Amino acid sequence: MMMKNRKTKLAYFSLSFCKICNFSSLCNLILVYFSIVKSVEFDLIQQSVHQRSGSDQKVIPTGCDGSVLLDDTVTLQGEKKASNNINALKGFRIIDRIKNRLESECPGTVSCADILTIAARDAVLLVGGPYWDVPLGRKDSKTAGYELSETNLPTADEGLLSIISKFIYQGLSVTDMVALSGAHTIGMARCVNFRNRIYGDFVATSGINSLTKQYLSNLKSVCPPLKGSENNESAMDYVSPNLFDNSYYQILLRGEGLINSDQELYSSIMAVQTKKLVAKYAENAIAFFEQFSESMVKLGNITNEDTYVNGEVRKNCRFVNT
Repeated sequence: MMMKNRKTKLAYFSLSFCKICNFSSLCNLILVYFSIVKSVEFDLIQQSVHQRSGSDQKVIPTGCDGSVLLDDTVTLQGEKKASNNINALKGFRIIDRIKNRLESECPGTVSCADILTIAARDAVLLVGGPYWDVPLGRKDSKTAGYELSETNLPTADEGLLSIISKFIYQGLSVTDMVALSGAHTIGMARCVNFRNRIYGDFVATSGINSLTKQYLSNLKSVCPPLKGSENNESAMDYVSPNLFDNSYYQILLRGEGLINSDQELYSSIMAVQTKKLVAKYAENAIAFFEQFSESMVKLGNITNEDTYVNGEVRKNCRFVNT
């Protein structure tokens, strides 16, 4: 019965696209949309959720305006090749397919930013996560934030206070930061972002036992100490990598966070407030889901003033309109 209710709820809420376009024929899109999102749900979560760059999930440098979807052109430098993004962001072709279908049914109506935000929400639902209302009506930017991607995105080894300051700069609280970090329960991290962790203080934070030794050994086989395996990947949540749940926080309690900036939430000497939140969400999945949903709405409402005034609805998510 629970699965049936989830499917019914999912189908109902994904009628968002139909309501936006106000075309009954667009409801056929749902079947295509589900098959698309299901096949790349993890990529969409990685691309969409407002996270720290160490996990290959990015703080939005210019607001929720679809700027990350733009390709490089002669006159525009996109964000995809910024050092924090290259080889990390995925799922662009899926957004292209959704956009193409929408443009064929109701051209110039649904922005790429709205598509990305709705897809992220439904992808979370598909892997067992919470539902949240997605406010719509975003515009797409005509510019990208390459430089901001280089400077505003925290790194995998950045300290807790610095990370907090970058979230606060975006209008997000410490509670938002810890809750949104829970998206690391899904997705992969690259060797380049967890090498320092597994050859650094991993043993100090996790202790020594047979299970931890085996886990660390597996990680080191994926990510050797010498350079050359930077893009090898490992699941950020080794307990339930295909399920959106609160096991990420339980991993932090055991000191086994995959990247330094994750484990900082619990093990840093500065982690007075964040440590309590990690413990709370590790114990109470409902509290995590509720806060994650609330924080995702806040994330989706981050705006770029220029885009708000001068933005557009792109015909192709990769390029500004001509």
